[in-house]
Amino acid sequence: MTSISEQKAAVLKQYEAYASVSAATAHEAMGRRGALDSAIKPIRHGMRVLGRAFTCRCDPNDNLTLHAALKMAQPGDVLVCDGGGFTEQGMFGDVMASCAVGRGLAGLVVDGGVRDSETISQIGFPVFSRAICIKGAVKETLGQLQIPVVVGGVLVAPGDLVIGDDDGVCVVPASEVGPLAIKCVEREAKETRFREALLAGKATWDMLNLDALLKAKGVASPFGS
Repeated sequence: MTSISEQKAAVLKQYEAYASVSAATAHEAMGRRGALDSAIKPIRHGMRVLGRAFTCRCDPNDNLTLHAALKMAQPGDVLVCDGGGFTEQGMFGDVMASCAVGRGLAGLVVDGGVRDSETISQIGFPVFSRAICIKGAVKETLGQLQIPVVVGGVLVAPGDLVIGDDDGVCVVPASEVGPLAIKCVEREAKETRFREALLAGKATWDMLNLDALLKAKGVASPFGS
């Protein structure tokens, strides 16, 4: 019988397999599932986030629950906050980002607004949000923590894998992390070979066999028979 620490180590090892996997690759390999709304993007170009989800839900214009999440989350966790899509707030800023870095957290994904984007970028903490807004938040209502939340139109449960880069964010259910890793690695290798062939002069039309696609639809090829 494996211990809880051994189980956690096994999960972290699975996550490591995604170190070079893009959010788009995970989305495609998962049958085009898991992609958050395209409006949720990194606050600065080049940010990447990878880790297990620690979820919370905040009332609009209130970040008390997010402060609780900062204290409760474990190193390597990604805070995933349902902010109700409320953009006229800066519910997370440089002070909270400093705390997150000090506690070893991997990033924040929030369906809401944040502020202090320049300083957060300098601190080096990955933040993905729906908006950037200078308006502050209050600390009045304690919401729920470590429960399934809907962020960017996607259901996210505690422990799910979060992958984010310049293209956006993809969430992989914890139960699919292991099997999907193999598909992602295979897809990345295939696309590398594909790009090499294209750079050598091949056309996407031929590589994708689009003549056959048109023929199956009963449409004549623009290049003749």
